[in-house]
Amino acid sequence: MGQQATPVRTAGLGKAVGAEPTSVSGAVLLLPGGEEVSVRRPSPVRAMTLVRSLGRALARAGRGEGLAVHPVRYRYRGWNGSEAHLAADAEWAADEVVRRYGDVPVCLVGVDMGGRAALRAGGHEAVNSVVALAPWLPEEDVAAPAEPVKQLVGRRVLIAHGTNDERTDPELSFRFAARAKKVNREVCRFEVHSDGHGLHGHRDEVLCLAVDFVLGALFGHTVSRPVEDALAAPPPIGLRMPLAAGFGRSWKR
Repeated sequence: MGQQATPVRTAGLGKAVGAEPTSVSGAVLLLPGGEEVSVRRPSPVRAMTLVRSLGRALARAGRGEGLAVHPVRYRYRGWNGSEAHLAADAEWAADEVVRRYGDVPVCLVGVDMGGRAALRAGGHEAVNSVVALAPWLPEEDVAAPAEPVKQLVGRRVLIAHGTNDERTDPELSFRFAARAKKVNREVCRFEVHSDGHGLHGHRDEVLCLAVDFVLGALFGHTVSRPVEDALAAPPPIGLRMPLAAGFGRSWKR
């Protein structure tokens, strides 16, 4: 039997989270997780809990700024090697934001494999910032090209990773951040100590960190002191910044 052809599908932009603003001045695209290889349809449940929480928190915080928050519906469940389907779908979604709302800044917010998609698609001309939470990144292989970072030049980038993550290796996201920092000073990374892949143990702090970062990147808000320090600090300090318990209650803008 011959190899089964990849089914032809189209990506989609999900319904806006919360009340869509009458005048949009910035957009967040939510990128859920996926698998390394699969042409099955994406699961509506997999890796969506944190994405939904992020969407609600961002929509609520950005309502007064004209922030539109949309989940991205992938064509396929998998990244699928050089096809990089999830990143391609993220780029399509950024194009769709421009078509709908005009020339507004876009932040890509991804979890797990969606974090890899956000980082890879960060070079889209409409994107000014990227948030990658517990990103899935490939093992380093001397026989394969390294995960690219040059597309992130000119973007503000936040990576956050639980130190006890057993699904995606936090050391790989540190190494990626270190390479990205060499070409782009606007990169920071937070370590969520003792937390796992879903970041359940410090969910409130992670949500506050993402909101703080996104509102600063999209609308020029003054970011919290920890984010400011992480962006300014040289490696490895700014790439191993601990996310303090109570973040969001303890800092002042």
